[in-house]
Amino acid sequence: MSELVSVQIDNHVAEVCLNRPEKFNALSWPMFEAITAAGKALSADRSVRAVVIHGAGDHFCAGLDLENFAEFGPGVDIFGPGRGGAGNWPNYYQSPAWVWREMPVPVICAIHGVAYGGGLQIALGADIRIAHPECRLSVMEIKWGIIPDMAATQTLRDLLRLDVAKELTFTGRVVEGVEAADIGLVTQLSEAPLEEARAMAAAIAERNPDAISLGKYLLDATRGGETQAGLALEEALQKRLLGSPNQLEAVMAGLAKRRPDFGDRSFGGYYELDN
Repeated sequence: MSELVSVQIDNHVAEVCLNRPEKFNALSWPMFEAITAAGKALSADRSVRAVVIHGAGDHFCAGLDLENFAEFGPGVDIFGPGRGGAGNWPNYYQSPAWVWREMPVPVICAIHGVAYGGGLQIALGADIRIAHPECRLSVMEIKWGIIPDMAATQTLRDLLRLDVAKELTFTGRVVEGVEAADIGLVTQLSEAPLEEARAMAAAIAERNPDAISLGKYLLDATRGGETQAGLALEEALQKRLLGSPNQLEAVMAGLAKRRPDFGDRSFGGYYELDN
């Protein structure tokens, strides 16, 4: 794994650290690739039950490294081969954020310092965001004359009222932690967000990993959809769980008042459910 992004796994919890503190974890192209690679590898690892994302140093992520703009001269197709188009999404730029939405286990992002632009968009890809009260967040792309292009147009609208999402996108203003929690941009505040994220991930990892994964899939797949289709999927996934080894272990452990001993989750990724 690239040193720009470190990954450690302990007791079924993966910890992903953006590791470029001297640049406030600003996103270079190699960092884009390392984040996406880390997410894909963890998605395929059936032993992983929860993921924590955080940034090294004083900040979560200051957004795109401005040195990246140097290659965006006249006539340059930034969505050329390998970076976009061809009907394949998420594209190169969207993948570091969207890979966490596709992760078949809960992803918890610990935010401190700043989460600007692409940094905020990566955080929005997580299921849960725990932020320091003094952190600062911004949909900052408008400062550079562009729109959010790392999937925030799809994730932001799921969290906020549409008018609030538009206001943040149009102005790029900086939102501090307390307001971010009030409007739903972050899940909760903590003076020690990384420690809180680790504790939450550890608690999740003690539950039936199949139920956790299918619960995440069910909520994501049916959000904003037709009610009958959502109820049908709920029934189908429950049928898959009932009587499965990990579900039976949850029951037996509960009856015996002991800690359950779950096996790895029974599928490697959402693609196995979609097909």
